[in-house]
Amino acid sequence: MSTQLPTASGTFGDKPVLTFPEGGAPAGLQVQVLEEGSGPVVTAGRTIVVNYLGQVWDGDIFDTSYDRGQTISFPIGTGAVIGGWDKGLVGQNVGSRVLLSIPPEHGYGMRGVPQAGIGGTDTLVFVVDVVGVQ
Repeated sequence: MSTQLPTASGTFGDKPVLTFPEGGAPAGLQVQVLEEGSGPVVTAGRTIVVNYLGQVWDGDIFDTSYDRGQTISFPIGTGAVIGGWDKGLVGQNVGSRVLLSIPPEHGYGMRGVPQAGIGGTDTLVFVVDVVGVQ
């Protein structure tokens, strides 16, 4: 059975628009490379530089760096960010656009992030452009 993931408009560097399939979110962490970059591989313990859009499955956008017009950077693979990012972005190439479908156990858990409109059972979808690694 193929897992239906959302589709994302645009290409690397564009603010994506997500279109969600019928039938709800898939189980488990899903990682789909939308565009394969040709830069260095992201390894655990490095600092990754990204643009991203985060949206609740079939719901509202809760955060996007595209609107702020600046990338963010953080240590990857070290527990500094949600597990879905650590697991889904380590091993990707710089220049890649990656779609992550992240269930609560790899996201914010049953607490969610109420102030961001994220419930404890929400699957999160991110489109991440891997801009660099340091």
